Order: sequence, then C-alpha cells, then structure tokens
Amino acid sequence: MIIGGKVRLREKRLADALNNYAWQTDPELARLDAAPQLTVTFPQYLSSYASELRYSLSTRRPFAIETLDGKHIGNCVYYGIDGVRGRAELGIVIGDRDYWDKGYGADAVVTLVRHIFSQTKLERIYLKTLDWNIRAQKCFQKCGFTVYGHMVRDGFDFVLMEIYREQGEERRTKV
Repeated sequence: MIIGGKVRLREKRLADALNNYAWQTDPELARLDAAPQLTVTFPQYLSSYASELRYSLSTRRPFAIETLDGKHIGNCVYYGIDGVRGRAELGIVIGDRDYWDKGYGADAVVTLVRHIFSQTKLERIYLKTLDWNIRAQKCFQKCGFTVYGHMVRDGFDFVLMEIYREQGEERRTKV
C-alpha cells in the first residue's frame, strides 16, 4: 500500500469490479477518457476483470485509489513501462464524482509519481489528456507535469505532458 496525504494506492481487488464497471459504463467518464463506453454485461466484465487480476503484465502496474478511510474512489496506472528508455505512461480516473475538485486526484498523481521515482529506475513519466480538459491539465501542472506537445489520435486532440525524475524529486521536498 502506498500512502499519500488524502489517498492510499493499493492493489486492485475483485471487490473493486462493480465500481470499475460502473465507471467504465458511464458516458461522461468515457468522454473524459476519450474511450468508448463499455457495453458488455457485468458478468462478462467480471470474467475479464478477474483474468486481468490473475495475469499481470510486467509493463503495467495498476492501482485502486481509496480514501484514507478505505473508500474506493478511482484507479490509476503506469503502463507502457520501458526500462530501456526509462519511461512509462500514467493514467488516472476518479470515478466517484463526490471526490472531484477536492484534491484527491492531484494527491493520487503525486503519490504515484513519488512511488515510481523511488521504487524504479524510470526517469520520465508522461501522459496525454484531451485538449479541452482544462481541469485535468491544471491538476497535472499542479503535480509538476509540463506540456511538451500535442497530438491527434482517433479524431481526438490531446495535450502531451511529462515529468522527469529530478522534477519529481524537487516536488518531494516542496510538498
């Protein structure tokens, strides 16, 4: 378990499946993630989810985000882990709207970045967010990420952001 100021990051559990399913079938959350809304039934989803928990990939480290009192409110992940190039991509969703705009997402990002830089040899973490999602961009900037480019994929315009180990270590001493 990785503990931040407002959240804990822990291994995902089978008990998280119902929340994850609700979040992945939510049209607004799908739009914010530039992803198709999930359309499978819950039993189909559960089977796939259980398989993912059993067979983890060395290039992907997913975590559940929970409040300090144990409420599951979202998920985060670093993936596309490339040890040779020293980089990985970060993703996050706060699925429980009651926890939006209250600092939980920022704390989860800072906590995950600190964990990555303290427990791995990765030097760079990057992410993409939709160009119109100003709230997410401000959150990531608050966490130390800087814009390094733009891209278009599947008809969506993204802002590309990154943070390097030395920036993450500077944040550790400031936060």
